[in-house]
Amino acid sequence: MSYTPSQLKQALLSGEFRSKLAPVYGEEPEVLRAQEERYAENLDNLVKTFNHPELPVKLISAPGRTEIGGNHTDHQHGRVLAASVNLDVIAAVQLTGGNQIRVQSYGFDKMDVVDLDDLAPKDSEKNRSASICRGIAARFRELGYRIGGFDAYTTSNVLKGSGLSSSAAFEVLIGTILSYAFNDGKVDPVLIAQIGQYAENNYFGKPCGLMDQTASSVGSFVAIDFNDPSSPVVERVDFDFAKSGYSLCILDTHADHSDLTGDYAAIPAEMREVANFFGKDFLRDVDPTEFVRGIPAMRRGGISDRAVLRAHHFLGDNARVLKQANALKSGDFQRFLQLIVESGNSSFRYLQNIYAAGHPDQQAVSLALALAESLLADKNGGWRVHGGGFAGTIQCFVPDAYLDEFTAQMEAVFGEGSCHHLRIRPVGGCCLL
Repeated sequence: MSYTPSQLKQALLSGEFRSKLAPVYGEEPEVLRAQEERYAENLDNLVKTFNHPELPVKLISAPGRTEIGGNHTDHQHGRVLAASVNLDVIAAVQLTGGNQIRVQSYGFDKMDVVDLDDLAPKDSEKNRSASICRGIAARFRELGYRIGGFDAYTTSNVLKGSGLSSSAAFEVLIGTILSYAFNDGKVDPVLIAQIGQYAENNYFGKPCGLMDQTASSVGSFVAIDFNDPSSPVVERVDFDFAKSGYSLCILDTHADHSDLTGDYAAIPAEMREVANFFGKDFLRDVDPTEFVRGIPAMRRGGISDRAVLRAHHFLGDNARVLKQANALKSGDFQRFLQLIVESGNSSFRYLQNIYAAGHPDQQAVSLALALAESLLADKNGGWRVHGGGFAGTIQCFVPDAYLDEFTAQMEAVFGEGSCHHLRIRPVGGCCLL
């Protein structure tokens, strides 16, 4: 059955679609009511913007993601463990029968408009979301999938600058729209992720890996092996986080991200330097035993101790991802949390992406990790750096019974609203209607 925006709004606010929202957002009545009102407002904005009150409408959602395991492993063709979270980008979509994609996002003045007769990259669109729409449409057509014109109004509650990847969620949203609107929802979620990466690399103008898009598109916990980046091995790890008794907290330290490009770039550069010493392009292809035996020769050959330590981190964390996934699959959440802490300690001690070496006086992430350890160590919690590091956020797994106290103490240091409470979302990019 199809619905016009007004019909769907009425059905949402009457609770008729609560059974469709619950698998995505959980069973809590207050959460579901908030989502019903959010979607209803989005429908109002769709009609106000495009003035098609008579056209049927679809509702699409794509979640943000969080990195769980494998810190700075993907760029060396390693393994990662990631998960979708209960923050998402949503869209109300109407098929126009025309030849344009038009997307208006809440809070942005400029509408993204893409002519489907001209899908070549545009220099004028670099670093703009219109380039993502154009690139995804181009790749769909290139791969033999159908595309067509639509109008969409989007709203996002994915926190920007938090390492939850709002950009990947938007890419998955557009790919999911094209999948359900024109291809009966049959485009594989991993392919949607790859198409999003293609658009970001070749149209938006930003090199990126595939972890963010894959976690958003597939949903739940996802183990990804990038040994062959053109064909990553993706395994959905089913674990009911809602029944774990824990909350996922992302703590924003509000540290300054500026002037860190060199710090970020040095990590893959130093890892490649070690890989090249062994005649390899990436650390994934270096045998761990040979690595240990080769340390004396590397030091004599001028490879820095930091590069050696960062390679050591990669080899340990790459193996640790398998252990984390196996712990979840076996239902051993306490073992999983132990591995979270091990991964975080490795990032701090060996990867050394907790603060910038040139600014040793600015250590907000270090302080956040120290506080988290003092608060969670005897509560069977978990803590680690979140994402690229040097500034930004940490990730903590906090027992629900201790959540309020933990939040109060962390926000006393880093400010009100700095501790965000999240859940692992069991569903990736999806069409709710």
